[in-house]
Amino acid sequence: MFRSIRWRIAVPYILLILLAMGGLTAYLSHFVREAHLADLRTQLTAEAGLAGDNLAPLLARQPSSAPFDTIAKKWARLLDARVTIIAPDGTVLGESHQDRSKMDNHLSRPEVQQALAEGSGTSIRYSHTVRYNMMYAAVPVMSANKVVGIVRIALPLRQIETNVAYLQRTILTTTVFATLLAMLLAWIIAGRTTRPVRELTAVAERMAAGDLDARLLPSGHDEVGQLTEAFQRMADQIRHYVTSLAQEQGRLAAVLDNMADGVLITGPDGTVRLINPAAARMFGTSAQEAQQQSFAAVVRHHRIISLWQACREAGREQVAEVQKDWPKRHLRVVISPLPQAESSGYLVILQDLTQLRRLEVVRRDFLSNISHELRTPLSSLKALVDTLRDGALDDPPAAQRFLDRVETEVDALTQMVQELVELTRIESGQVPLQSRPTPVTELLRIPLARLQAQAERAHVQLELILDPAENLPAVLADAERVHQVVTNLVHNAIKFTPPGGGVTVSAEQAGDEVIIAVRDTGAGIPADDLPRIFERFYRADRSRSGGGTGLGLSIAKHIVQAHGGRIWAESIEGRGSTFYFSLPVAQG
Repeated sequence: MFRSIRWRIAVPYILLILLAMGGLTAYLSHFVREAHLADLRTQLTAEAGLAGDNLAPLLARQPSSAPFDTIAKKWARLLDARVTIIAPDGTVLGESHQDRSKMDNHLSRPEVQQALAEGSGTSIRYSHTVRYNMMYAAVPVMSANKVVGIVRIALPLRQIETNVAYLQRTILTTTVFATLLAMLLAWIIAGRTTRPVRELTAVAERMAAGDLDARLLPSGHDEVGQLTEAFQRMADQIRHYVTSLAQEQGRLAAVLDNMADGVLITGPDGTVRLINPAAARMFGTSAQEAQQQSFAAVVRHHRIISLWQACREAGREQVAEVQKDWPKRHLRVVISPLPQAESSGYLVILQDLTQLRRLEVVRRDFLSNISHELRTPLSSLKALVDTLRDGALDDPPAAQRFLDRVETEVDALTQMVQELVELTRIESGQVPLQSRPTPVTELLRIPLARLQAQAERAHVQLELILDPAENLPAVLADAERVHQVVTNLVHNAIKFTPPGGGVTVSAEQAGDEVIIAVRDTGAGIPADDLPRIFERFYRADRSRSGGGTGLGLSIAKHIVQAHGGRIWAESIEGRGSTFYFSLPVAQG
């Protein structure tokens, strides 16, 4: 409750009023009581003196035989008080309210002692005789300058205490009403005083929640109004700075998110402070999981960790190429210190050279494969030409046989060159597609009919599975080019399926595309060769025994991609292979 300024303002006012009214109540109660008591002392002393003057002759003559009890009772009725007549030695001679024979000597009473010493005396005490508090006033009775007796008059204090209690109740009731009124006024005044502060707090909370347009109009020209105006200026500056920072951060985030290179920033202790998506993918994690983890826990590679430690110890940039096993990547790692005091740490840049290294391997393999493909027919042609020169021309039948082989090798070289030229044209987009909505059955039945004879010669069962109930939609395709794809895939399947095996061609719709599958029961493709079977001239070990140029799958891949489709293969060595390619469904 006391965290509120409103209560901090109201409570002191309320406590001040309570203290003031409490002090006033105590003071007035004491003042009234003492005033009543003083009046009562004066009254009783005067009445005692009056009674003493009347009793002086009687006390001077025969004090022991006079009817003092009757006289005391008479005076008690007149004064409406208790009257006691006492001898100089303290013996009670007359008593208006009690049996004096049972009363002890009163010489030691305080009021009696004071009266004998000072001429009058008063006291307030509990009377064991009547069992309540009383005020006593005593005066000596003089005769011929000699004390002949003492008259004491007493009154109970119950009436005074009743009057004082009534006054206290009145003051207390007034105090309660005054306190309630003060609390109400203090609450209202504190509320009006703190309302601009509460409104300012609400605006600040809205700004903290992200509403930078929240504002509050100044309610006056006092200190709170000046604070509001200063707050408005501060809010405008904050919005300007936050907007600028957000824009800058957005640009930086866009650059980092779209960078192909991985970027990490670590603190001096190796805690990851920032990681972009490329780096997260390289290490198989996410930005959320990597944040605030150690650099070693994120990269999990001893060579990169050692490079980071070397940068921290040497205080200068470290560069190295690292081979990462899983996922398999070839990385160029650059680690640089960040010297700025406010952002001290280390910048780690990871350049993924995997694709570059793969392309270098592909280039070497391409050169190796094309050299192999060209060397065989060229070597045969060289041998045939040398044989003809060495005398085979003089033997017409042999010469004709050698010329036929020369023609065969030249035809193989011509086919290879033509396929290379066609592949190059397809890759460069120089072969326009004549795409039109085409039924899937038209794309499959024609090439399968052409290859049926080859399948029969190889003793392989060729089957097309198309369920009419599926009602496959037409696809947007260049039929002649798709025929070439199907022919290449089915031809390979027949060629590498042993006698007695089977090749199955099927099609099914998957979303907005149709997927065509060619399955065989052949030897399958080794797992290491599977990712590279669509490269030029690349052949798995099992396919080295067959003929062909090694360009069929590469041509098929580029034709499918030109249609906006995909092509891939699945295989388990020893259990056959399945080649898939997709074509987009014709719209409308």
